[in-house]
This record gives sequence, C-alpha cells and structure tokens, in this order.
Amino acid sequence: MEAPTKTQPDVTVRVFRRQFSSNPRGARLARRVGLHQLHAWGIPYLSDASESAALIIGELTANAVTHGRVPGRDFALRLTHTPGDREVLGVLRIEVSDTRTECRPPGPGEIATPADSDDSGRGMLIVDALADRWAVIDREPPPGKTVRAELDLLH
Repeated sequence: MEAPTKTQPDVTVRVFRRQFSSNPRGARLARRVGLHQLHAWGIPYLSDASESAALIIGELTANAVTHGRVPGRDFALRLTHTPGDREVLGVLRIEVSDTRTECRPPGPGEIATPADSDDSGRGMLIVDALADRWAVIDREPPPGKTVRAELDLLH
C-alpha cells in the first residue's frame, strides 16, 4: 500500500525565553540578546524585520523596567518564530512579561497621543505603529502582565 501524500510542510516553531534584571541595563541586554537570537534564526541584523523588532523589544523592555518593576523580581523576554509559506516567511511574536499587576499599559485603540511638550508616552505608539497585532494580557503564570506584539515577516 502506498503512503499518503504529504499536504503540508513540516513546521518548526522556534522559541527563546530568558529573564533579565529589572533595570535599564537589563532592558539594553534583552534588546541585544533578542536581536542576536533573531539573527541566528535567519532574520539578519539591519533587515526591516530586525529593525522593527529592535524598536519593539526596546520599548517593551524599557516599559517593563520603568513601569512594571517590582523590587527583587526580573522581567522576561520571549521570542517565538513560526514559519510561514511562500507568501509570508512567518510570524515573529515578541512578549515581555513583568510581575506588576497594577499599572497596565493601554491596549490597542486606547493609546492617547501625548502633548508635544511631554517627555514620555510615545513608546506604545511606536509598538502600535510597527506591530501587525499586539495586546496586553495576564501573565502566565501569575502574577503580572505580558505585552505581546506580532510581526508578519514578508518576503
């Protein structure tokens, strides 16, 4: 008897997860390590996808250490690359989790534009502009929250 014909390609989902100190140095390190991991997965440095990911990781990790910091607790960066097909190279999911339960950032469609004179408040606008999808969800496992952003990787 003949084996059935395979209709879908094999899917290898790549996942990277690491915790970082909840301070500015940890945020910078998370961005650098994250970009190195993307390069290892075939998303080259200075590509459009890498540059967008760098900005998103930078903003989300900066928010985690500024607004989500709980003394003595780290934040986590998780990157997931799911391959696509001929039209889309795949989806890159960026997740930054902290353990602070209050002080949640606004979700999609809830971001207020800061005044020109404001020194802060533009980070989530950058994430909103660059990500194809994003959300603020409860952290698993609790306590805390996760900000998740996804980029569609196009040819």
